[in-house]
Amino acid sequence: MTATVAEPALCWRAPGDGALALHGFPWFGRERVYRRLPTAPALPLRQDVDELANHTAGGQIRFRTDATTLALRVELAGPSAMYHMPATGQSGFDCYLGDPPRYYRTAAFAPADRAYTWRFTLPEAGVRPVLFNFPLYQGVAAVEVGVNEGARVLPPAPFADPRPIVVYGTSITQGGCANRPGMAYTNLLSRWLNREVVNLGFSGNGWGDEALARCMAEIADPACFVLDYEANAHLERLKETLIPFIGALRAAHPAVPILVVTKIRFSYELAHADALEGREACKAFQQDTVAALRAQGDTHLHFLDGSTFLGEDWEECTVDGVHPTDLGFWRIAQGMAPVLRRLLG
Repeated sequence: MTATVAEPALCWRAPGDGALALHGFPWFGRERVYRRLPTAPALPLRQDVDELANHTAGGQIRFRTDATTLALRVELAGPSAMYHMPATGQSGFDCYLGDPPRYYRTAAFAPADRAYTWRFTLPEAGVRPVLFNFPLYQGVAAVEVGVNEGARVLPPAPFADPRPIVVYGTSITQGGCANRPGMAYTNLLSRWLNREVVNLGFSGNGWGDEALARCMAEIADPACFVLDYEANAHLERLKETLIPFIGALRAAHPAVPILVVTKIRFSYELAHADALEGREACKAFQQDTVAALRAQGDTHLHFLDGSTFLGEDWEECTVDGVHPTDLGFWRIAQGMAPVLRRLLG
């Protein structure tokens, strides 16, 4: 008869306290909730944006440990229920190890679960960096990190620069429809650039709201702002919002780089000429707006054409003709990373 080996007891810790560094939630220190916007902003949020702010896209837990058993205890706001995005991306955490971070595992749970505990073992290899990425399309009511008794838990190495990159956009920015959180383009950029990236993508609601510009302007000491919201705004709303949005950021941060990015290509263009014409008109407006503001003296404002990101076979890079696969996100990040490196110095 084979003896049952008991699993080691765990010590549980909450992120944001002590050695477990928490990133991607600029207002957590004040409000103690896993939320991407303040609960009581200076200007009221539209209801859809307010609800989406509870989705934890871009959130990260970072630390170092010599633990041989790691675990997460997670309480979600709801079950996974998206038809075109796997539960692992919507509601899962994934884990990276080492420096630079390398992908290791993704949480295992049932799509209907509103709570789960994920536990895995590691070989004994001394102190190693650990990164957990939060779910992309789900709220997290509570999360704790578990390590085996006696394991050391130490603060992570600092980022290359403590100033965050702040990205505003649509469902694509939020991470729809990555297979797991680490493949959202903001998380790819965070690893590649070794920086905190605050994900302010709001599915279907990247409308250029003044309330969002005001919230972004509150974030202390940003390294860069990225505006990637064309896919929801379209031409008329871009004309109404882009200059005021830039103005609100500029009033608070006169010399911080602002990068205006146009949307990726959608497969709808293959059969509908008006879709291609609409995208080209949006691109021209954004490019001309940036050029005009730069001519007026804002030399820290920049333009990037996102329609080139997906390459020659761009139509193969999405789940549904709009939202990227992991391949699509990888190519978006590859298109943005060198530009951000240049702007950030």
